[in-house]
Amino acid sequence: MSQVRIYVPRDSAARSVGADEVGAEIERESVQRGLSIKVVRNGSRGALWLEPLVEVETDEGRIAFGPVRVSDIPSLFDAGFHLGKGHPLSLGRTDDIPWLARQDRFTFERVGLIDPLSLADYQSHGGLVGLRRALDMAPEAIVAEVTDSGLRGRGGAGFPAGIKWRTVLSTPGEQKYICCNADEGDSGTFADRMLMEGDPFTLLEGMTIAGIAVGASEGVIYIRSEYPDAIATMNDAIERAREFGLLGESILGSVRQFDIRIRTGGGSYVCGEETAMLESIEGKRGVVRSKPPLPAIEGLFGKPTVINNVLTLATVPGVLSRGASAYSSKGVGRSSGTQVFQLAGNIARGGIVETAFGVTLDTLVNDYGGGTYSKRPVRAVQVGGPLGAYLPVSSFEVSMDYESLIAAGGMLGHGGIVLFDESVDMAVQAKFAMEFCAIESCGKCTPCRLGSMRGAETIEKIMMGENVDGNKKLLLDLCEVMTDGSLCAMGGLTPLPVRSAVLHFGEDFDVRREVKQ
Repeated sequence: MSQVRIYVPRDSAARSVGADEVGAEIERESVQRGLSIKVVRNGSRGALWLEPLVEVETDEGRIAFGPVRVSDIPSLFDAGFHLGKGHPLSLGRTDDIPWLARQDRFTFERVGLIDPLSLADYQSHGGLVGLRRALDMAPEAIVAEVTDSGLRGRGGAGFPAGIKWRTVLSTPGEQKYICCNADEGDSGTFADRMLMEGDPFTLLEGMTIAGIAVGASEGVIYIRSEYPDAIATMNDAIERAREFGLLGESILGSVRQFDIRIRTGGGSYVCGEETAMLESIEGKRGVVRSKPPLPAIEGLFGKPTVINNVLTLATVPGVLSRGASAYSSKGVGRSSGTQVFQLAGNIARGGIVETAFGVTLDTLVNDYGGGTYSKRPVRAVQVGGPLGAYLPVSSFEVSMDYESLIAAGGMLGHGGIVLFDESVDMAVQAKFAMEFCAIESCGKCTPCRLGSMRGAETIEKIMMGENVDGNKKLLLDLCEVMTDGSLCAMGGLTPLPVRSAVLHFGEDFDVRREVKQ
């Protein structure tokens, strides 16, 4: 009997619900039964409500079982699950699970399929094809390919990646840098972590291509300190990449050189802002820099620097391997390609959904997400992290792309979607937005530093019924000052959730209640 491969995720989310114990028990049970089985620790498929999701490789494809607990393993073996046979936990072929089958995975195409730290697995699933092509191209041609693809920054701003790269390429400098912003601090977001833990070589390949394109020899991945598993996985992947020749003085035997190091984040939310991140990498306090100069001209240590998010850089290998049109043909309008949406909060089926731009919010929340976990009616969805707008059910037909969300009074941000049921108090949520800003502000500019504190105080007065109309007007005036006067998006966008709560859920600001101190 040939060896059977059984896949058990090593992703942090899967491990948090027992994946390590499940994998160990499968190995123990297979030895006890005299079966030839190899347990492969893959990344998560992103269907987090099914974790731990165990897959068995068969001639018909992988057969999925989940969610699997340690106590289920004897009955799974009794039923012959290692041969792909039926069991109450069987979900059929993994690729046929509707939640996965309907997605259009481009950036996440390998996540969940491969052993994250196997370069052999990586290459057998299309890895390094883009880099090898880039090594035969002129830097200008690589930048043109990325520009033509329409790839935009996935960190929230949505700035075209190719334009940023062209600026760095055309800026003179003996030393240039590629900085990957992996300080994924938005509530309800986890795609960066899942990609780093599930397909780290894609990020390394994307950064290396960027380095070749703009003439940079060094890369830095700034990973938030709350992601110890991602940090460990990326460090392991970097060492393996160096041994393989993917990184170092001769990339894949060429004359090009590029290396990458990890910098652990300082813990501040504002370090997700690109210039505060640069300050932190340089060993300083994470405080926002004034612009100009732009980081593309004077960035890390004063040198020309490309700063992109994990998902942006991880999409580059696919663009180079398949061509710009393969990516630009997806999406709507100026929002080309796919977006990795992250479903979280009070949601029945949370996880990763990658699909072309243009899917509606209703499809994501109700079709993919299955509505609320509590089974109570949906009342609000926050799109784009803690600085994103709260949208009511009446806005659920909005197209999930950059321009449509802005027109609807929101923003896409990093693609996080947090669901709330009818029990939510939106005045409390608005107050939280101001309190969050007050805590996380770097303190450099007055509108953000003081405006957020005054905002929280004003909302509390409204909640206590104190001069409601006057304080509402004062709150909206304060929001305008913060939007127009703040140095960065921390203070500039905090008014977005506050205004949207007042606009769409005004009744919650007219009810006097006891405020807990």
